[in-house]
Amino acid sequence: MGSTAGPRRHLRRLVTGTAALLAAASLVTACGSGDGGSGGGGGGGAADARGVDDGTKLTMWTRAATRPQSEALVEAYNASHKNKIELTVVPTDDYQAKVGAAAGSKDLPDLFASDVVFVPNYTSSGLFADLTDRIDALPFAGHLAPSHIKAGTYEDKKYVVPHTLDLSVLFYNKDLYRKAELDPEKPPATLREWDRQARAVDALGGGVDGTFFGGNCGGCGVFTWWPSIWAAGEDVLDKDGTAANLASGAAKKVYDTYRGWVRDDIVAPGARDETGTTWTGVFPKGKVGVMPMPSTTLGLMPKDLDLGVAPIPGPDGGKSTFVGGDAIGISATSESADQAWNFLAWSLGDKAQVDVVAAHKDVVARTDLASNKHSKADPRLVTINELVAHGRTPYALKFGQTFNDPNGPWLTLMRHAVFGDGTSVAKDNEAITASLAD
Repeated sequence: MGSTAGPRRHLRRLVTGTAALLAAASLVTACGSGDGGSGGGGGGGAADARGVDDGTKLTMWTRAATRPQSEALVEAYNASHKNKIELTVVPTDDYQAKVGAAAGSKDLPDLFASDVVFVPNYTSSGLFADLTDRIDALPFAGHLAPSHIKAGTYEDKKYVVPHTLDLSVLFYNKDLYRKAELDPEKPPATLREWDRQARAVDALGGGVDGTFFGGNCGGCGVFTWWPSIWAAGEDVLDKDGTAANLASGAAKKVYDTYRGWVRDDIVAPGARDETGTTWTGVFPKGKVGVMPMPSTTLGLMPKDLDLGVAPIPGPDGGKSTFVGGDAIGISATSESADQAWNFLAWSLGDKAQVDVVAAHKDVVARTDLASNKHSKADPRLVTINELVAHGRTPYALKFGQTFNDPNGPWLTLMRHAVFGDGTSVAKDNEAITASLAD
């Protein structure tokens, strides 16, 4: 969000360190709610819903992919509170290993964020403190990004709150729509309309293409294809994240549409080999009609590019989004939980969400603030913010090895379904389930 690193957060994830992380994490699980200090690690016993601001020095880790947003929040907090946070930004590809090593040595910081899809690995391993009572005491608890809260809930206890949000949305080129005699104020509301509009723009010729996607990028696929399945009212995984439903009727309609774009050359060149490294650089050139993109790229678009933003639709309607980004919690070993909570509660409050997050054109963590003084100046931001309530974040402990690993079974399904004849979807879905349950 607000950085070229943002779109890549869904594409490049460490997936080999999970086993080591879980082994190391077991060492801190026994410490439970921590020992010593003011409110160490506990969910209950907070002084009040706002925590304590008494001049305590706190430590916090975040990955480089969310550096701009984390730095902005920490800077604003430090300038207005007695407590002071020392922020450490860790290279994204080193983050899981660093957290795992710190868990093993019981040397985690007071606060640490995580790519939301990996939060279940941390909650189930006892790395975060229970925040259930603290979260429920917030007056706006019911408005917190539901997908992040759900991802951070383990055995009916809540361990994290939203930190940064990145959503998948449709971007469409209004200038090309006008040239193709399409209404620039009516983006596709169904996958069928998306197909029709992409083909209409592609017919312009002259180096213009209808759409684009990362065909050799598992992260791109989950981020932009799954919302069309969700929009149809179907799940892609079971509630435990151990079985896949990626051979469903709605899923096959999505694959068939993309395969049709490949067959009929509606897609911009390079889709077959796109690993995600240049995926978001195609649309800004102004030669693609409509494609799904990370919401964080809106602020990076050329000023002279007249573009619209719309929800990702299902085959016959509906709308959804993949709610990515980072969630944040208090480490189970922190001895300053009340003070750490003071930062978290403040970061979710009206002032921080509007004057820091929204002011930077980032997605707010609360559904009741979707329309605010900053987003009202750009209706596209309101569209993005309002999608948070309709989005999902998948839950699976084996997410990385299954969906992000370039040698994983999900990318195999993607490529067979779109660049092949699509006949192996059921078999490939079984391989995904086997990986999730492994």
